[in-house]
Amino acid sequence: MTPLKANTFISFILLFVLLLLSGGAASQRRRAKVAPPNVQRTDSLQGGDTLQAGDSLSVRDSLQGGKGLPADSLQQDTVVAAPPKKDALDAPVAYEANDSIVFTQSGFAHLYGQGKVSYPGADLEADIISMDMDNSTVFARGTVDSVGTAKGRPVFKDGDTSYETDTIRYNFKSKRGLISNVVSQQGEGYVTGNNAKKGNNDELYMRSGRYTTCDHHDHPHFYMQMTYAKVRPKKNVVTGPAYLVVEDVPLPLAVPFFFFPFSSSYQSGFLMPTYMDDSNRGFGLTDGGYYFAISDQMDLKLRADIFTKGSWALNMESNYVKRYKYSGLLQASYQVTKTGDKGLPDYSVAKDFKVVWSHRQDPKANPNSTFSASVNFATSSYERTNIDNMYNSQAMSQNTKTSSVSYSRNFPDQHLNISMSSNIAQSMKDSSIAVTLPDMTISLSTIFPFKRKHAVGDERWYEKISVRYTGRLKNSIKTKDNLLFKKNLIRDWENGMQHEIPVSATFTLFKYFNVTPSVNYTERWYTRKVKKDWDDEQGKEVNDTTYGFHRVYDYSASLGINTKIYGMYKPLFMKKKEIQIRHVITPSISFSAAPDFTSSRYGYYDSYIKDQNGVRDTVQYSYYAGQVFTPPSGGKQGLISFNISNNLEMKFKDKNDSIRKVSLIDDLSMGISYNTAAQVRPWSDLSFNLRLKLSKSYTLSMNSTFATYAYEFDESGRVVPGNRTEWSYGRFGRWSGYGTSFSWTVNNDSWKKIRNFFTGQKDDEEQDQDQNASTEGDSDMEGETTEDGTPKKKKEKAAADADGYQVFKMPWSINFSTGFNITEDTSKPINRKNMRYPYKFSLNSLNINGNVKLTNKWAVSFNSGYDFNAKEITQTAFNITRDLHCFSMTAAISPFGRWKYYNFTIRANASILQDLKWEQRSQTQSNIQWY
Repeated sequence: MTPLKANTFISFILLFVLLLLSGGAASQRRRAKVAPPNVQRTDSLQGGDTLQAGDSLSVRDSLQGGKGLPADSLQQDTVVAAPPKKDALDAPVAYEANDSIVFTQSGFAHLYGQGKVSYPGADLEADIISMDMDNSTVFARGTVDSVGTAKGRPVFKDGDTSYETDTIRYNFKSKRGLISNVVSQQGEGYVTGNNAKKGNNDELYMRSGRYTTCDHHDHPHFYMQMTYAKVRPKKNVVTGPAYLVVEDVPLPLAVPFFFFPFSSSYQSGFLMPTYMDDSNRGFGLTDGGYYFAISDQMDLKLRADIFTKGSWALNMESNYVKRYKYSGLLQASYQVTKTGDKGLPDYSVAKDFKVVWSHRQDPKANPNSTFSASVNFATSSYERTNIDNMYNSQAMSQNTKTSSVSYSRNFPDQHLNISMSSNIAQSMKDSSIAVTLPDMTISLSTIFPFKRKHAVGDERWYEKISVRYTGRLKNSIKTKDNLLFKKNLIRDWENGMQHEIPVSATFTLFKYFNVTPSVNYTERWYTRKVKKDWDDEQGKEVNDTTYGFHRVYDYSASLGINTKIYGMYKPLFMKKKEIQIRHVITPSISFSAAPDFTSSRYGYYDSYIKDQNGVRDTVQYSYYAGQVFTPPSGGKQGLISFNISNNLEMKFKDKNDSIRKVSLIDDLSMGISYNTAAQVRPWSDLSFNLRLKLSKSYTLSMNSTFATYAYEFDESGRVVPGNRTEWSYGRFGRWSGYGTSFSWTVNNDSWKKIRNFFTGQKDDEEQDQDQNASTEGDSDMEGETTEDGTPKKKKEKAAADADGYQVFKMPWSINFSTGFNITEDTSKPINRKNMRYPYKFSLNSLNINGNVKLTNKWAVSFNSGYDFNAKEITQTAFNITRDLHCFSMTAAISPFGRWKYYNFTIRANASILQDLKWEQRSQTQSNIQWY
C-alpha cells in the first residue's frame, strides 16, 4: 500500500469514529432534556414516554478488545442520569393542555389550548404556555379568534392572590416575573398596570398604574392614576403622585402620595370625619373617631362631633355575635347642643342622651330559656337636636318610643314557666314616661290533680277537674323623663302582686250539651292603702296614705252550657252546581255569681260626704283604686249571660268539577246578660260581632254595641241614661257607633285583576291552578325534581311584544291607609221625639306611601298624607335614587309639613372610599323657607 493510500484509509477511519462519538453524545443530550428527573408529566403522553434514571444501553462494541488487547474507551456505553442542577425545583411541575403539547430539542415544552401549569404555591392558566425546562421559566399569553376577540388570557394565582394579565414571564424558582396589563383585585378595589414587575415576596412594582373600586376594570368609570406604585397583596398599596380621573377626564384633584390598606379581616383604624356647615351650630366635623377590632365576635366604634359654636357629641356603637348563641347591637350617644349667641335671649343649651340595645338569642341555643332586648330610649329633645335627624322627617315627627327587655324560663317537668320583662313607653310630645320594672309572671300550666297515674276502666268525673295558677309581680311609675331618677322607690313607684287560681272541668250532658263549671279565686297584694276624705275649708279631697302589706281577695263561680245545631240547605236553583249551604248555630248560656265586695265586712271600700256649693253627695271609693291591679268590683252579681253565634258556609262544583268551599259568614254573634242581683238597670248592652271574608287578603270585622236603656232628662235638664229600656218604647237598642281602619295596595297587577273581574278572564294564578288540576295524576306531565326531592323551578322566557321586543315593565306600588268612625254627635241637640243624638262621620288621616322603579337604575319612593281634622297635608317626603354602578346618587326633598328640607348626595359605593362624596343640603333649622 502506498503511503498516500495508507494516509487516506487512516483518515477515513478516524472520521468514522468521530462521527460515531458525536452522534451518541447528541442522542444522550436530547434524551436528558425531554423529561428531566425533576419534572412530572401529567398529559396523555406520560406513560412510557420518558427514560428513567437507570436506563442503560449495555452494548458491547466490536472494538471492545480481545485477549492481550487493551479495552477500548467504548467498552460500555451507558446513559447515566445527570446530577441535579443548582437551580433545580423542590417539587415536580404538573402541566396539561387540551389541544397539544410540543417538545423541542432546545429544552422547551409548548402547551396549546387551555394550558395549565401547577407548582406548589403557584398556578398558571392560559391559551398558550411555553416552559423553559432548563431554567424553570414559563411564558404565557392569550390568543385572538377569527373575529378579533381575545381569549384564554393568562390567569396567574400565587397563593391566594390572583392576577389577570395579557402576558407573563415567571420563574418558579426565584418567584419573580414580568407582567403586562396586570389586573389584581385587592379588597374592594382593583389595581391595574401596563407593565409590572413581580418580586419574590409577592409584591408588584408598576409604573402608570390605576386603582379603582369599579369592577369594570378594563374601562372603569373612575380611577386614581398612579405614577409609581408598590402593591403588597392583601396588605396595602403605596403610590407616588396620583390624580383622579372620571370618565377618562383627568381632574385637577391630585395628591403627592396615597396609601390604601387591604385586609380580609377586621382591623382597627381611624374614622375620617365629615365636614359640615350648620347655621345653628357653625362649622364642624362629624363622625370622626376610631374603630377598635376587638375580636371576631365583638367590635367597638367611637365617634365624636364638634362645632365652632360649642356644640359637641360623643357616640359609641358595638356589635357582638356568638355563633349559634346570640347576636346584638349596643349604641349610646350623649350630645350638648348650643344654639344662638351667648348672652342673647335666643341662647339655649340642651343636653340629651340616647341608648339603643338590640339583642337576639338563637332559637337553637337553649329551647327552655329565651332572652331578648329591644331598647330605644332617648330624652324627649334628642331626636329634634340630633344632627343626623335633620333630614329624616319620620325620626323628627315620631311621637312615641317603646323599649322592652324580656327573659323567660320553662321547666317542662314541673309544668312551670317564669317570665320577666321591663318596659318603657315615652311620649315625645310632653316628655312623659311610663316605666315597668320588673313585670314578672309565674304560670303553672293546666294540671289534673285527681287523675290516676295508672287508670283502669273509664275516666271518673273528678279526673276531669283541672287547676291552673298565674302569679304576676309588677312595679311601675309614670312621670317626666327628667324626674325619673329622682323618684322614691317606695312612695312614688306603684307595685303589687296578683295571684289567680281557676278550677274548672268539662262534662257532657245528654250527649249533646257541654257543661263547664268553674271557680275562680284571685288575690292581690298591695303595698299602700289610701284613705280619702273631704276638707270643707279647702273645698277639696285629701288623702292619707298608709304603707305596708295589704291583702285583698275575691272569688266567683260560674256554670256554662253550650251546644251546636247543624242545618243543611240545598237551593232549588243551579242544580248542576250541586250547591250545599251549611248553617252552624252555637247557642250558649252561663250563670255566674259573686258577693258584694263593697260590704264593710271585707274592708275594701269606704265613703265620705262631699259638700260642695251646698250640694251634699256620698262618694264611695276603694282604698286600693288607681294601683297596678284593679281591686274587686262593687255590687253583688248574679249574672245570666246569653250568647248565640252563627256560621254560614257553601260548597259547590266549579267548571273543573272540583268541589270548592267558600265562607259566606265567618261569624255573626250577639250576646246580652241579666244581673239578677241588681236593683236598677239589670240588663247589659247588646254586643254585636260580624266577620266577613270578602277576599283572600281582606276580612271585614265589625264589633259594636246597642245600648239597652234609653236617654232621659234629669232634674237639671241634662241628658242621661234612664232606667227604662228602649224596648219599653217599642224601639230596638240604641246603636253606639262603629270605627275601623283599613289599607289598600295598588300595583302593576291591580288593574289587570280588575279588568279580568269584569271581562271574566282568568289571571295567571288561576290559569296555573287550572293547569295543575288538569295535569294532576298524569305521569307524563310530572315535573322534574332535585336530588332532595323538591321540584325544580321552571325557567320562564322573557315576555315579548308583537314586534319581538322584550315587554317594558315599570314596577310600582302605592299603599293607602285610613279609617273612619261613626259616633253619636253629643254636641248637637237631641231629638226629643225618639231621644236619639244624630250620628257624625269622621275620617282618620289618609296616609299614602309608594315606590316606583322607573328603570333598573332609577327608583322613586314617597310618603305623604292628609289630615282631615286639621285640613292640611301631613309630613311629605320624596326620595330619588340612581345606581351609577360604582357610585350612587340620592336626592331627598320634603316640600310639605312641619320640616321642609332637601338633600342631594353623590358618593362612592365602596366602604373604603366612603369619604369620596359630594353633598348639598338645605339649612337644618325647622320651618326654613328655602323655596
